[in-house]
Amino acid sequence: MDNKLLDEPARLAALRRYDLLDTLPEPSFDRITNLVQSVLQVPISAVSLVDTDRQWFKAQRGLYTRQTSRDVSFCAHAIGARDVMVVADALEDDRFAANPLVTGPPHIRSYLGAPLSTPDGYNLGTLCAIDTVPRAFDARHQDVLENLAALVVEAFELRMIAQRDHLTGALTRRGFFAEADRVLQSGQGALLLLDIDHFKAINDTFGHPTGDVVLQSVAETCRSVLGGRGVVGRIGGEEFGVVLNQGDFAMRVAEELRAALETLVIPHTCPLQVTASFGVALASPDVGSGEAWLAQADIGLYAAKRTGRNRCVLNHSA
Repeated sequence: MDNKLLDEPARLAALRRYDLLDTLPEPSFDRITNLVQSVLQVPISAVSLVDTDRQWFKAQRGLYTRQTSRDVSFCAHAIGARDVMVVADALEDDRFAANPLVTGPPHIRSYLGAPLSTPDGYNLGTLCAIDTVPRAFDARHQDVLENLAALVVEAFELRMIAQRDHLTGALTRRGFFAEADRVLQSGQGALLLLDIDHFKAINDTFGHPTGDVVLQSVAETCRSVLGGRGVVGRIGGEEFGVVLNQGDFAMRVAEELRAALETLVIPHTCPLQVTASFGVALASPDVGSGEAWLAQADIGLYAAKRTGRNRCVLNHSA
């Protein structure tokens, strides 16, 4: 048996690395589910990711939910193998005959699922085709789905590259705004915008390679302090953004980050220390997008710089 098919903690860690769960729909994945539906002539298709206790759909056609419990998921069975899983008639299969997705809506009778296997060999979920009547999916159907599943994984890889800054490991501007838009929908988060004080002087005095070390150290410190409370993105140059899942303690978190950076000692011939200024904006129903949210935090950042730097300012008008 392939050991990677049995290593559930490592599989879940691989799933987390791609930062796909609970993200907004994206055209690249919607196009593939549309193609599966059209080419295989099925009423339902989905890009399904198998989480700890649920399956969550990055894209789907013909379903009216974004997730189901893992224990009723066909895809949870499919990720246990390398080959495409075929269920010609669910009512004749002991694993699924009493499944509520078979006996009730969406009335699954036949299923074809190709594992979404990462380059390092972990099955994150499946690309699946589902019909409401018994169906013998032949070798050609399986080949089509397998090839399309490979395209899904390629899209995962490209998405990850596009959303991670190669220098600092922080989210890119694009990735940051995707996360900001997601958190905005909950109406409970906060956005912190920080700028490294006098960063140009560091580059001018010690050179850009040292400046790069400073940027890496700042990003790593922010991730360490945040833990699971939020994510860090590099907005551009020496500016970083932080999206917090909750806004209640935004200023306290901003102060934690500011203090951690103030005491950070960055390795160099002559050890360096930096400070940063912070602007903070809370989520609000009036904020229409991540870009608008960032603009509100920028008002606080400007005030922090104007009043002496190395401080945190909440934009009360946000």
